[in-house]
Amino acid sequence: MAEQSKKLSIAAELQAVKHKSGKTYGQIAEETGLTNVYVAQLFKRQAQLKPDTVPKLRASLPELPEELIQEMMRPPLRLNEAVMHFGESIKEIINEEFGDGIMSAIDFYCSVDKIKGVDGKERVVVTFDGKYLPHSEQKSEHMMSRLTLQGN
Repeated sequence: MAEQSKKLSIAAELQAVKHKSGKTYGQIAEETGLTNVYVAQLFKRQAQLKPDTVPKLRASLPELPEELIQEMMRPPLRLNEAVMHFGESIKEIINEEFGDGIMSAIDFYCSVDKIKGVDGKERVVVTFDGKYLPHSEQKSEHMMSRLTLQGN
């Protein structure tokens, strides 16, 4: 969560610099040779600023602090794209295979591995290995707080 919070904070700082400049994504795109969507992604920390583009961005937004430029050059956090895209389907399959429940993030192992695909290109393998926890039906007769209150 700290990484996500930091990303949001940096994105807010970047948005403030852009807003103060009065420029649109389109104007910055024209001045840097990027597309307007890629510029928006840069300012949301969803894309990485490449070294060759730094001088153009500095010329377009001279008030952009060096520390923010350095942050923009770091690879962004993008795994959430795959998780958001496939998450609901994965959850539905878990429900089909196991019943109504969740994969625990407490009794959980995760690994990231690099392999060669059949085409010889590098591929990323993310493994989520979590304990299945079934949801329980919430019957008031099983609520200890109610049972304790009734006993008084």
